[in-house]
Amino acid sequence: MAEPTTDTYSDAALAGYIEAYPLLDERGQAPYTWDTSTTPPTQTANTSWIPTYDLQAAAADIWEEKAGAYATKVDFNADGAAVSLSQQYNQAMARARYHRSRRSPKSGTLVKWPRESDADLPWIGNLPEPAE
Repeated sequence: MAEPTTDTYSDAALAGYIEAYPLLDERGQAPYTWDTSTTPPTQTANTSWIPTYDLQAAAADIWEEKAGAYATKVDFNADGAAVSLSQQYNQAMARARYHRSRRSPKSGTLVKWPRESDADLPWIGNLPEPAE
């Protein structure tokens, strides 16, 4: 990130950003498992998971945070010189978009709830309606 010192982003802070985005490892192991025998279900660390993280998503978060620090900077003209400080915000947001576009793909499964019984099925477009 081209930081001159570790005052802004220490190793511990960077580790926090990175650990917010765990991924399945190369064997398909998730970082945690769910114990559904308890109410509510509890999350348990998977000891066979090889630590794997989405570094692009973490970098995008950091660039968005940096852009927030530049958001109040404005352009101005003084003594014949033009100073364009808002370009810092635009550049930081461009970097955030760059990294966000390269993050690991995610997918999910939608589950309809409550489930319908066969008797509750709605009208189907190509079937004739029953006579009343």
